[in-house]
Amino acid sequence: MKTDNLYAPYELAITDMIDECPRGIHTHTFFEFVYVIKGAGVQNINGDQFSYEPGHLFLLAPQDNHTFEIKSTSRFFFIRFNATYLKTNTAAKGLVNRLEMILRNISSQSGCILKRENDKQVIESLMHFIINEHMRQDLFHKEVVDQYINTLLVIVSRNISITLPDGIDENSDSKVLDILNYIQQNISSPDKIKAEHIGNTFGVAEAYLGRYFKHHTGERLQNYILNYKFKQVENRLLHSDMRISEIADEFGFTDKSHLSKAFKKHTGVNPTEFRKNYLEAAKTH
Repeated sequence: MKTDNLYAPYELAITDMIDECPRGIHTHTFFEFVYVIKGAGVQNINGDQFSYEPGHLFLLAPQDNHTFEIKSTSRFFFIRFNATYLKTNTAAKGLVNRLEMILRNISSQSGCILKRENDKQVIESLMHFIINEHMRQDLFHKEVVDQYINTLLVIVSRNISITLPDGIDENSDSKVLDILNYIQQNISSPDKIKAEHIGNTFGVAEAYLGRYFKHHTGERLQNYILNYKFKQVENRLLHSDMRISEIADEFGFTDKSHLSKAFKKHTGVNPTEFRKNYLEAAKTH
């Protein structure tokens, strides 16, 4: 698999794709915003498929792999940046660690990362301004683009934070942020997300871990793990063609029946009904 590197703090690029992605499936060592200017198709991210259309915004983290399946001629605007950009960004000083952690939690997102309707309109205008500055190269264009990207990062972080516990914000204790990140990275490994293992990993006594987690997040540890796991199951059902037995195996359920019973208890419908309802609703739009 091809791996792309970034040798500047950030770079901007506009790319047209007619029938296929010229890079094929690839990964990279930096963050990458993908904004859809025109066209339609599917973006494959880490094996999951997400439909795209104009106005959609995706964010890829370092080591994610992706490619595009082009259904109609598409134009993408890419904003690529690395950890160096975050750490040398004076406008983000004081938020760097939290901002980087939130951005790395995009694994909890499905498809377009914009969840707030009002922000979709703001991002559309913001992208228009960034593209204009990038194309025209007027006096002080770099300083102007820097300010726009700072705004973009904050708005995107706000949208990603919607999926984090209510008690989490930019002032949250760094250890609980590390624990959240650890749970999300290991959600498909049941042994690694047991309270005993998490406590040992982060130097927190198992007897105290639950109270510590709830104090800092406002949510019980096991509730968060369960809710996050079922969110990922929903993502697989909606955005992949995986069989239910395969999803059950990925997330540590005994078998298809075990997953179906647990999922129905959590959502009110079984996985087959959940997927069917989504597909039927998509056909009506």
